Amino acid sequence: MKKIGVLTSGGDSPGMNAAIRAVVRYAIYYDMEVYGIKKGYEGLIEGEVERLYRRSVGDILQRGGTILKTARSKEFETEEGMAKAYETLKKYKIEDLVVIGGNGSLTGAKVLSEKFRVNVYGLPGTIDNDLSYTDNTIGFDTAINTVLDAITRIRDTSSSHERTCIIEVMGRHCGDIALYSGVTGGAEIVMMPEIDCDLDEICKKVNEGIKSGKLHNTIIRAEGVSVKTDELVAKLKENTSRDVKVIVLSYLQRGGSPTFRDRMLATQCGMRAIELIRAGIKNRAIGERDGHIVDFDIAEALEMPRGTDYDLYKGIDVLSM
Repeated sequence: MKKIGVLTSGGDSPGMNAAIRAVVRYAIYYDMEVYGIKKGYEGLIEGEVERLYRRSVGDILQRGGTILKTARSKEFETEEGMAKAYETLKKYKIEDLVVIGGNGSLTGAKVLSEKFRVNVYGLPGTIDNDLSYTDNTIGFDTAINTVLDAITRIRDTSSSHERTCIIEVMGRHCGDIALYSGVTGGAEIVMMPEIDCDLDEICKKVNEGIKSGKLHNTIIRAEGVSVKTDELVAKLKENTSRDVKVIVLSYLQRGGSPTFRDRMLATQCGMRAIELIRAGIKNRAIGERDGHIVDFDIAEALEMPRGTDYDLYKGIDVLSM
């Protein structure tokens, strides 16, 4: 009987549980044994492995986080750590490993496959949407909706007090959360790590909004932007007449029940992983392109260049007038 492993690695994202559920139940349907690895690669090194059954993944589809827990492992980045992880896989006779995580997690899976010939299957589990080979990552849609809810609530009090609010969102080196939440949340300004920021232009736009009768100004700042928040606040206070407040959403964006889109994407990616394992197609990164589930060689997928939707970014100026 074929034995497969599944783990979640890196930051948690809504929809990871839906992906685990799909992997486990689809695999069992096709007479495979499934082993859940706790705490990502760290748990693989430490041997924290348990067999999963259909009931092991009951009532988790709607839950955020991950029942397998997750962690970032510095030890796995070393030759010794990776060798320990491989020994755990050998102990349980696991030949195929499903990894649910972001860029770093899938890169770890790729290296493991290259060094130890483990068959790996990467599912894009990250709120950042920073994996180029897929249009959307598991958790991104839920994170955007969380930010939108925050923008709506913050706007109410901002209008009442005629304030400028800086809302900080996650994304590390990828500004997609900032861009998409800014456009759909009606922000006047979006600051992304991919695009240089001009503080004078930001102040000018805030002042233009005040002159036109705007009751508030909303600035979405991605965490990876080079301009520090304190610097931005000081500049705004010096050059505009508005009070400035900073709201850091932080880990609020990671939690919560996954949306329909994230549950569907996670489920379909999990199903595709098992189909690939059954077909003997190895070392794939699974995602979504133009509404269809696709898979690529994992090494090639991780080398695909990321793009930024500059037209959408430029549209913010027009939409927020």
